[in-house]
Amino acid sequence: MAEETSKYKRILIKLSGEALAGEGEFGIDSNKAHSLAEEIKEVHSLGVEIALVVGGGNLIRGASLAKVGMDQATADYMGMLATIQNALALQDACEKKGLYTRVQSAIDIHSIAESYIRRRAVRHLEKKRIVIFAGGIGNPYFTTDTAASLRAVEVGCEVILKATKVDGVYEADPKKDPSAKRYTHISFMESIKRRLKVMDSTALSLCMENNMSIIVFDIFKRGNLKDLVLGDKKIGTLISNSEDIRIDGE
Repeated sequence: MAEETSKYKRILIKLSGEALAGEGEFGIDSNKAHSLAEEIKEVHSLGVEIALVVGGGNLIRGASLAKVGMDQATADYMGMLATIQNALALQDACEKKGLYTRVQSAIDIHSIAESYIRRRAVRHLEKKRIVIFAGGIGNPYFTTDTAASLRAVEVGCEVILKATKVDGVYEADPKKDPSAKRYTHISFMESIKRRLKVMDSTALSLCMENNMSIIVFDIFKRGNLKDLVLGDKKIGTLISNSEDIRIDGE
């Protein structure tokens, strides 16, 4: 049997809070955390250096609190704290699988996590430790998508794998429009222009300027993550600077 070879040396996986969510898309489901850790371990065993950014929507949504009258900055800081809780849960699950893991927080919280230092993060990755970036970028008004884009560029990742509950980016919401087709490739500029809600425009612009490709895929389908890292082009939607637009089946 031929040895499996990864297409990438260093990747950043962007997880939404719902990837860890319990019943009703709230809280932390330890079974989901351990399932994710198992998939991360499979990819790690290929020799891939792995960074992670996890959202906090399963615990608290800053944007929702702001809409009902809470100060935006306060709501966002609360959301950042939620991402730290998720990062710790993911760290625990990964370590139970035998993976050496470090949480680096953009908000100083020395008792439970390292402060984010770029050179230290890179060194951890070089030593094959899983690095989980928490606390967003440490400032309100920025999403964890922006944090993922920034960290991926800073530590020299080759690609961002954006884990979602759908199998890519569609022309329209497939739940509302069953006939909507999935893009297999679309450019950053078209994603922004068509308001496809892949990531916020700040995150997409940062990736576009730094030629950081994004692949949007379904994390809930077992084996998708490993197949992507091995270079399966049939999975998800690739977003890059190439202007070529491709639709599944065409």
